[in-house]
Amino acid sequence: MSGFDVLTRGDVLDSALQARDYLVGCGVPGALAAKDPRLWGRRAVDHSRLGWLDLPFASRGLLTQVDGMVAEARQSGLDHIVLIGVGAESLAAQAIMEAHAASVTAGAPERGAGDRPTGELTVLDGGDTAALAFAMERLDRTLVVLASKAGVSLEGDAYRRIFAAAFRERGMPEREIASRFLVITDHGSPLHDFARQCGYRIGLTDPYLPGHYGALSAYGLVPAVLAGADAERLLDEAASLVPSLGKDEDNPGLLLGAVLGGCAQQGAGGPARNKVLLREPGGPGALSGWISQLLAVGTGKRGRGVLAFEPPGGRGDFPDVHGVSINPRSAAQDESDTSVWAPLGAQFLLWEYATAVAGWLLGVNPFEPGSTVVQESEDDAATLLRTAGAGPLTAERPVYVEDGIEVHADFPWPPGAKLQTVLGGLVASVPNDGYLSVMTYLSGDFSGRYLAPSMARASGRPVAYGPGPGYPHATGPVHKDGPGNGAFLIVTGDPAPGDVLATQPVPGRPYSLAQLQLARALAELRALRERRLPVIRLHLQDPVEGAGRLTEAMRAVAGARRT
Repeated sequence: MSGFDVLTRGDVLDSALQARDYLVGCGVPGALAAKDPRLWGRRAVDHSRLGWLDLPFASRGLLTQVDGMVAEARQSGLDHIVLIGVGAESLAAQAIMEAHAASVTAGAPERGAGDRPTGELTVLDGGDTAALAFAMERLDRTLVVLASKAGVSLEGDAYRRIFAAAFRERGMPEREIASRFLVITDHGSPLHDFARQCGYRIGLTDPYLPGHYGALSAYGLVPAVLAGADAERLLDEAASLVPSLGKDEDNPGLLLGAVLGGCAQQGAGGPARNKVLLREPGGPGALSGWISQLLAVGTGKRGRGVLAFEPPGGRGDFPDVHGVSINPRSAAQDESDTSVWAPLGAQFLLWEYATAVAGWLLGVNPFEPGSTVVQESEDDAATLLRTAGAGPLTAERPVYVEDGIEVHADFPWPPGAKLQTVLGGLVASVPNDGYLSVMTYLSGDFSGRYLAPSMARASGRPVAYGPGPGYPHATGPVHKDGPGNGAFLIVTGDPAPGDVLATQPVPGRPYSLAQLQLARALAELRALRERRLPVIRLHLQDPVEGAGRLTEAMRAVAGARRT
């Protein structure tokens, strides 16, 4: 696919056209293309925070540097790239590799593929030890990439220690171990100083570039290029979109931004449609996840925000949700209100531009430094781990236990109640314009997607879901600083039997990955409680059997509510 287009229809079209006319009348397209920071006030935005508009061209110099690193890695037999990153730092690279894999599967080799042997990319974001186990089986072929705009996250520290210890067990000298690590971070960040002390390879990025706008920077490109993707074509795709972004007409970024921002505003004919249902032809992928975090961080401020959902949680006719299909196979058969066609490189730039436009319409600054809500949760998790030492992380007792599922809630438990009662209470607590969110902190393949359809039927509201800590890290701002109309289910669990990687202590730390995961969940729970948002935690003593019982209980709630 070489072209790009945005098509919208129905009542969404009316809102979008009105918003687009207003944007044109205010001179937004030309000012944004010129990187005029005064769009958000005289001192609200620094000119350098709009540098993402230049990345389709500025990042080309980066590829020359990376090509040398790729050749060196392949010569050393390193074709398995482990990316350690939570949130935006990993989602773009995952999306690039998914597109690369689809291209290879379709039999259309990427330009230059013959000169660039394809490798593998494994992402570690603290959500599951299965990916870590996969990586540990390929240590002899592994290059570890640690990506973060700030310091070393809790997960980054833990995984770095695990890999360094594993390399030492193989008898590798410290200099060789250091050569197996590449750090991507901002110039002058705490991680920059740390990596320099460790002797790691370092790739530096622009500290003024917003993290959620870094898909076409080193954060998205370098891990994918090391794994064999063709970033040059990706940048060509993005560059082909640039000439249209300064136009008043035939500007797909402007129209998409008008759709997102126009629908999110309260209209005379109905509620604000500030929720987006994202559809991809092959089902939800990393691109949907990347778009979700971009919208959440870019617009989730001052009681406003656009929240994205995936189809399993969007089954129903919700008046405040509009659907957006990404590269649908047929416009005639597309059920969504809006369709977006573009190759991946253009998709990145298109959605970044549209988020900036939507933020302008909503009266929020999409480029301001990220909210502290994400860092607060990580700091709280670190405090929990430090305070607990070798003891338990929390003294909170469950209010009720049923079939190995512990219920942790803030309200008195009525006599004779069952698990269905608390689940029914949670879905009933969702406001008419609200939503449910499921955050799972488990090792295994159980996901909120198994609960989402039943929860949507039971509540009559859309359901967002994702594994922690990656999902709350990526979308936390819209949940905590946005409209404040969510209800939350946090699912934790004991490690699966035989999961040694989860239970053994992290080298040099008094806690295991399982305890780290639980600390992250408890910190998220406390953050939501502090904001007086409805939240319960269910802890599965047996994660396999408990997941099945929880799914059955949620289906029963949906059936009872429907009756």
